[in-house]
Amino acid sequence: MAEERKQLLHLVFGGELKTLTGTEFRDLDALDIVGIYPDYASARDAWKAKAQASVDNAHMRYFVVHLHKLLEPEGAVGQGL
Repeated sequence: MAEERKQLLHLVFGGELKTLTGTEFRDLDALDIVGIYPDYASARDAWKAKAQASVDNAHMRYFVVHLHKLLEPEGAVGQGL
């Protein structure tokens, strides 16, 4: 039986930014929550597809958030944050 890899959750989301150089969104209600993925490679594929599909809108940006780092910050594993 193949060894199961550890789940490292990643969130992909995006939206239209107020400025080209910032990370503040114009409308939080309009954020595009693409999904949660079990590993970085899957999340990157989803991010890339969304980023390429929105290339005509310079203010639209998509991000990958490492949820596993928020869920298990260094030194806090098993503490039930």
